[in-house]
Amino acid sequence: MGKLELNKMRKKSALYNTAFELFTTKGLAKTTISDIVENAGVAKGTFYLYFKDKYDIRNKLISHKAGELFSQARDALEQAHVTGFTAQLHFLVDNILDRLETESDLLGFISKNLSWGVFKDAFQEQADEDDFPFFQEYLNLLDQSDVQYDSPELLLFTIIELVSSTSYSCILHSQPVCLAEYRPYLHKTIDCILQAFAHTDESGLSAANMNVISDKHFDQN
Repeated sequence: MGKLELNKMRKKSALYNTAFELFTTKGLAKTTISDIVENAGVAKGTFYLYFKDKYDIRNKLISHKAGELFSQARDALEQAHVTGFTAQLHFLVDNILDRLETESDLLGFISKNLSWGVFKDAFQEQADEDDFPFFQEYLNLLDQSDVQYDSPELLLFTIIELVSSTSYSCILHSQPVCLAEYRPYLHKTIDCILQAFAHTDESGLSAANMNVISDKHFDQN
């Protein structure tokens, strides 16, 4: 990477870091583009080189931050050599929750701003070429699954909404219980969601159910 590219990356990183700090301290409504560029130490023209307005940088910042979360979780997944889509999904959820427990500012920012529309746009149109392609990685994991799931996008939406909405209060306020106490119920609920989305054959049985029946038959023998 040349000096010019490194300088552009440095300036964009400064804008991201400054916007994140301001959005999590002052809030989006009270933060202006002038605030962002002045604190980042760049010209306003540099801001408009990358972003349309403060809402655009907010949306791309969500993609950037969430992409970092999923990228680190994916790296940990590969190192742990976890196999099977269900086990991989539970591992990813736990890894991300572990990090959010230690970064309350990040949790607050993502939870307050992560609507499905923003999330979908962010991951289908990555903020940066080197951002982690989460949505495609999710589809890749699904393709490797022994179980076929209907409506993969709706499945992802349901799980993200569940995890983000229920874990927020548990992590920040330990309400109604702390995250450690809530986790087993969260994972059981995720299993129920996966079962609901599992593709059924003409007999009305899903591949997941067939596996359970097969296991029970094997145990009886």
